[in-house]
Amino acid sequence: MDKHTEHLHDGWHMEHAVAEQVLEDLAFYRTLIVNVCMIGKANSKDWVLVDTGISHYGERILEAAEKRFGKRTPPKAIILTHGHFDHVGSAIYLSKQWDIPLFVHPGEWDYVIGKRDYPVGDSTVGGGLFSLISPFYPTEGVNLARYVERLPEDGSLPFLSEWKYIHTPGHTPGHISLFREKDRTLIAGDAFITVKQESSFAVFTQHQKVHGPPAYFTPNWEEAEKSVKKLADLNPSLALTGHGLPMEGAILQKQLRELADNFREMAIPKHKRKPH
Repeated sequence: MDKHTEHLHDGWHMEHAVAEQVLEDLAFYRTLIVNVCMIGKANSKDWVLVDTGISHYGERILEAAEKRFGKRTPPKAIILTHGHFDHVGSAIYLSKQWDIPLFVHPGEWDYVIGKRDYPVGDSTVGGGLFSLISPFYPTEGVNLARYVERLPEDGSLPFLSEWKYIHTPGHTPGHISLFREKDRTLIAGDAFITVKQESSFAVFTQHQKVHGPPAYFTPNWEEAEKSVKKLADLNPSLALTGHGLPMEGAILQKQLRELADNFREMAIPKHKRKPH
């Protein structure tokens, strides 16, 4: 773990409504088990929120945003990497408070307007307590129809001219990751993560290592593998993922490449692997 990440590891548990700065224009705030990302320099009026964490964290996200950007400085928009409960939990609350649009990939549309539900969590994937209790996690599609808009098909992102989105399905059909070419910064959502999310011990200690997407909520492993390979080929210099602490530099690139090259053995549960 490098010094930068050590600082984050030591500091994330400070006052609970303070965003942790990763770059001058990128910060994150952890809502119990999942991160929300803030793209924009401190005190800027031009910023965007990525994901909204779990439910009942809306007030704390508001507080963290106010501390970073100032009072009455709403983001221009909310971008959703996907529609799972732990990424959209505070979406309605924040949309109402800020009166701003939400954007989602067209492949995720039915899941965020209440038309379709996600598959129930799969407790058979093993790995720890969070897998075991995953069938009890909410999987009903949330209804954000009043607030949500489709992202354009060309990979561009509203209000984020330096960033593009990459369609990274597998974990969900319309999952996206965000990438900035100039410094190879990646916001990966759950396409891959930097903690073993199946294990409650790893989650609460934030033991850091590149892992595949949360196995209990990933129905399409073939697509998930393609998505990880796509992201590894970008050779990101820094990655901020949906679960776990930021990673950067050679250790990130080495571990992400290893995951991409050995995805079947490292990420896919044994009983889910198709024969060669």
